[in-house]
Amino acid sequence: MIKKAQPNWIQKINDVHATIEENVFWECHASGRPKPSYHWLKDGEPLLPQGRVQIEQGSLTITNVSLSDAGMYQCVAENRHGTIFSSAELNVIAVGPDFSKTLLKKLTLVKVGGEVIIECKPKASPRPTYSWKKGKDILRENE
Repeated sequence: MIKKAQPNWIQKINDVHATIEENVFWECHASGRPKPSYHWLKDGEPLLPQGRVQIEQGSLTITNVSLSDAGMYQCVAENRHGTIFSSAELNVIAVGPDFSKTLLKKLTLVKVGGEVIIECKPKASPRPTYSWKKGKDILRENE
């Protein structure tokens, strides 16, 4: 029977590419005797749970990711026999609206008095706001 053992990784963390407003979840897990404790670092500094950042043992959740969350993260597992680190980078992607994969039709034929649906689904990060114009006039919602 093993009475003591330094921590050893069972599950490490991996690099993540996330878009603005996305949620990020990392989980690391180590074996060892006594059972290892965990803490987290961001860019070499201790990471504390607050607001959008939640830490529970070997798990880290960042909700509603922003550009300021980008960086190098480390999960640290330790017991009295040793300390081990697992590192991963969080790359936060910001992209202006891009219609290249969801082009709007130049012409849509509709019967007079009929109904038409025009979809606007650009790829963007963060999520874009929308407004519609007919010529130079901004369209407002009405019946």
